Amino acid sequence: MSLTTALNNAQAIFNNSGTQSSVVSNNIANAGNTDYSRRQAMLSTDMTGAQVVKIARADEPALQKAFLSSTSSDAAQQALLKAYESLKSGTLGGNDNEISAATYLSTFQTAMQTYAGSPSSTTAAQSAINAAQSLATSLNNATTAVQSVRADADKQISSDVDTLNGLLTQFQTANDAVKTATATSGATSSALADALDQRDSVLKQISQIVGVTTVTRANNDVALYTTGGATLFETIPRSVTFTPTNSYTAGTTGNNVYIDGVALTAGQGASTTAQGSLQASLQVRDDVAPTYQKQLDEIARGLVTTFAETNQTDSSQAVGLFTWSDGTVPTGASVVTGIAGSITVNPAVVSTSSSTGDPTLLRDGGINGSDYVVNSTGDSGYSTQLDAYITAMNTKMDFDSTAGSDTSASLMDYASSSIGWLEGQRSTATTAGENTSAALSRSSEAYSNETGVNLDEELTLMMDIEQSYKAGTKLLNTVNEMLQSVLDIAS
Repeated sequence: MSLTTALNNAQAIFNNSGTQSSVVSNNIANAGNTDYSRRQAMLSTDMTGAQVVKIARADEPALQKAFLSSTSSDAAQQALLKAYESLKSGTLGGNDNEISAATYLSTFQTAMQTYAGSPSSTTAAQSAINAAQSLATSLNNATTAVQSVRADADKQISSDVDTLNGLLTQFQTANDAVKTATATSGATSSALADALDQRDSVLKQISQIVGVTTVTRANNDVALYTTGGATLFETIPRSVTFTPTNSYTAGTTGNNVYIDGVALTAGQGASTTAQGSLQASLQVRDDVAPTYQKQLDEIARGLVTTFAETNQTDSSQAVGLFTWSDGTVPTGASVVTGIAGSITVNPAVVSTSSSTGDPTLLRDGGINGSDYVVNSTGDSGYSTQLDAYITAMNTKMDFDSTAGSDTSASLMDYASSSIGWLEGQRSTATTAGENTSAALSRSSEAYSNETGVNLDEELTLMMDIEQSYKAGTKLLNTVNEMLQSVLDIAS
C-alpha cells in the first residue's frame, strides 16, 4: 500500500465516521420522538474504498398500514364509549341509576299503591302527584341530557372537520417537500428523510379523525383516500365540508359531512364499524342518541296513554294525569318524537300556593270535566280507578320497534329494559374499546420496533464507529511516522 493510498483510506475513515456518528447522534437525540424513523448511514465498497452512499430511513409500509388502521379504529371506539358514558351519567346517574326514569317510575308506582290503599288520604294523594311530577321531570331532564350529547357530537364533528382540513393542507406541504427532495437528492438525502417523517406525522393525525388509505405514486408522491373510497388528497387537498347545528331537539336532524362531495357514513354497532372520530361522532349524533331518545319518548307516550281519561258518555279519550305540548292522547304503537321533553303533570291535579288543582281528581276522574268523572258518588274510599291505573302500568302494551328495545312489555318492564339496553351497549363498547386499545398498542409497538430508535443498538453502533475512528487515527499516525522517517533520511 502506497502512502497516498494509506492517506486516502484514513481520510475515508474520518469522513465515514463523521457521517455515521452524526446519524447515530441524531437517532439518539430523537429516541423519544414517536414521529421519527431511524436513519442509517449505508456504506459501499469499491476500488477507492468504503464510502457512505446514502442515509437510509427505516420504512415498513405494511406495519404502518396496520398502525394507521388500529389508530382509526381505537379513536372511533373511544369516542363512542365516551358518548355512552355521557348518556349514562346524564340519564341514569351512578351505579344505582338514581336519576333514571325507571327509578322514578317505580317510586311513582309505590306512591300510587299507597294512595290506592288509603284513597281518602289527602297526603297520599299529594304524594302520588309529587311522584308523578318527579317522573315527568326525570323524562324532561333525560331528554335534555340526550340532546346535549347530540349537540356535543355535532360540535366535535365541526371541530374534526376544521382540524382535518388543516391537516390536509399540512399534508400537501409535507408531500411537496418529499417530492422536491426526491427529485433533487434522490433516496440519499437527509432532507428527504425529514420530509417523510413530517408527512407520516400528519398522516397519523389524519387517521385519528378518519380512516385513511394511501397510494404511493411516482416521485414518492402519495394520494389519500378514506376507507370508504372518497378522495382526501390527490395532488391537492379535497374539500371537507360541514354545516354545524347550534342546538338540538328530539326532532332535529343533523347535517352531513361531505368529503370531496361524498357524504361520510356513520359507524354502526356498539363495537363500531367507524374508522376515526368523525364517523363515530356521526354515529352518536344520528343513531345512538336518537335511538335512546325514542325509548324515552315511548315511556312518555306510555304514561300519557295509560293515564288518559275516558269520556263516560262517548268513550272518547283525553289526556289525564300526564299531558304534553300537543295535549292529545297518542294512538298506535309509534314513537311520538319529543314527547318525553314536554311531558308534564296536568295542572288540574296540581295543588300549590300558585295553583288550585285538585289531587283527588286522580282518584275520581274529571280532570277534563264532569263527563270524565268515574267516582260519580264522590265516595272518599273509592279506589277502583287507582287500581286500574296500577294494573295498566303492569300490563303489556305495544312499543315501536324502531326504538331498539322491547316491542311488547309493561310500562315498568320497558323502562327497565331501556336501562338494560344502554348498559348493554356501554358494556359492549367498553369491551370493544379495550380490544382496540390493545390492538393499537401491539401495532404501535411492532411499528416502533422496526422504525423507532433503540438506544442500546445506537450506543453499540457508536462504540463501533469510535473503534473505526481509532483505526483511522492509528493509520494516520503510522503514515506520519513513515513520512517523518523519509524526511529524516533525506536530511
